[in-house]
Amino acid sequence: MLAVGVVLAANWWLLSRTQGRIEDDLLLCRAAPVGIVFGTSYWTRGGGRNPHYAARLDAAARLLRMQRVQHLLLSGDNRTRYYNEPVTMWRDLRKVNVRDSDMTLDYAGFSTFDTLVRAREIFAVDQALLITQDWHLPRALFIADALGIEATGCAAPTRRAAGEWRLRVREWLARVATLGDLYIWQREPYFLGPREPLQIAPAG
Repeated sequence: MLAVGVVLAANWWLLSRTQGRIEDDLLLCRAAPVGIVFGTSYWTRGGGRNPHYAARLDAAARLLRMQRVQHLLLSGDNRTRYYNEPVTMWRDLRKVNVRDSDMTLDYAGFSTFDTLVRAREIFAVDQALLITQDWHLPRALFIADALGIEATGCAAPTRRAAGEWRLRVREWLARVATLGDLYIWQREPYFLGPREPLQIAPAG
């Protein structure tokens, strides 16, 4: 009962501090210089295309066309030569005519935490629009707040997928772990590196 209480309390606190900055309508998402797109697998465990991946990229392309963002930071896992989330996102966005100059790839976004630390420390991002699913945005926004990034969330419209309840349960637990990462264990990102401020090209 104590563990359940901790999970509920942590989730309530995190949600209460972020929910007012999440927009479900792309047309109403607040403009920012940079849109951070969080990586996820192209495929589901069952072998079909991951709807969460497709929704994030579709939302990112639309936000760029609507000039809600000026540049996209594509951050994800690059654990092996055969699994590279940033490059996969880059290739798919190029297919819908997103310019190379409007995208920067972050190959060490191994987690939501790593993506946001690197956005600030490596790419000098201090204001951003976070692009992902609505259930992921509270944790991402909470981390951004703790790091001093001025951020709002734009929820990628996503159709329901089989087994999504597992993702939502995992997210509830991940929110609790995030509080530990930030306030107890003082977590550090897996990899940093030299500073590379984003170069934002004029709108084409």
